[in-house]
Amino acid sequence: MSIVILIPARLASTRLPNKPLADIAGVPMVVRVAQRVQGLNIQAKTVRVVVAADSLGIIHACGDYGVAAVLTRSDHPSGSDRLAEACQLLGLDDDDIVVNVQGDEPLIDPELVLAVAELLAQTPGASMSTAAHAIDSYADYANPNVVKVVLDAQGIALYFSRAMIPFERDRANTLPKPPPLRHIGIYGYRVGFLRQFPQLPQAPHEVSESLEQLRAMWHGHRIAVHTASQAPGPGVDTPEDLERVRLLFLP
Repeated sequence: MSIVILIPARLASTRLPNKPLADIAGVPMVVRVAQRVQGLNIQAKTVRVVVAADSLGIIHACGDYGVAAVLTRSDHPSGSDRLAEACQLLGLDDDDIVVNVQGDEPLIDPELVLAVAELLAQTPGASMSTAAHAIDSYADYANPNVVKVVLDAQGIALYFSRAMIPFERDRANTLPKPPPLRHIGIYGYRVGFLRQFPQLPQAPHEVSESLEQLRAMWHGHRIAVHTASQAPGPGVDTPEDLERVRLLFLP
């Protein structure tokens, strides 16, 4: 079994054009992401890091810094489709594990990536792994843009929702105890499952919630969840986000 960190990167972005190539202290953002997670190892094996790009511009930028990259089609409807093509291009086996790290997270915690990969490697009954952290604010708990997850006793996801789950029936306007969990958008996949996933029919509640991971659960696949001690660093979605991150890289 090998483990590969795949970083999908596409040039098209409504709020921040050419986002993967945005300059952060002289280095393209997608390269910053790759550099954050290079050098990880599991069971004394070095984890490969590969950018799955949709343009030669990204490929060339990665090459300038020694970051491995593969060119995927530009018309993929989702990131999962791009990852599946990258697995094919890399010749990965069904038993291999891929961790999807977004190309707009230059502050991603390498230990979080490692934990997600190790959890899936250690949970043979799961097709996917992901992460979550405790919510400490009622405003976040009530915010539909904050995705919540409820786990079973073995740390397997029971459900993901934009609603307030679990709901505190007897204490209105308070956080449940123990605190609810906020989902962190990082995923590990077994390659065999990842190849199937884009072809699976959508789940009705996946459409209602606009949460793709519910499709896997709808079709009987288990998702193991690592509970992190803190929230991850902010990603980059807007020009304002980019300026905030740039400040953190100043000498």
